[in-house]
Amino acid sequence: MSKIQQGITAARTFIEEVRAEMKKCSWPTRSELSESTMVVIVSVVLMAVFVGLSDVVLMSVMRMVIR
Repeated sequence: MSKIQQGITAARTFIEEVRAEMKKCSWPTRSELSESTMVVIVSVVLMAVFVGLSDVVLMSVMRMVIR
C-alpha cells in the first residue's frame, strides 16, 4: 500500500475508535452542566477581583517605596 492509503486507513481506524470510546462516556445532564458552568464563572470572577485588588495594593506599595 502507498503511504497515502496507509494514512487514510489509519485515520479511518482512529475515527472509528474515537466514536466507540465516546459512546462509553457518561455525559452530564443539562442541569449538571449549567451548575458546573456557574461554578466556573463565579470562580473566575472571584479570582479576577483578587488579582485586581492585589495589583492595586502592590502598585500603591511600590509607589510609596519608590518615592
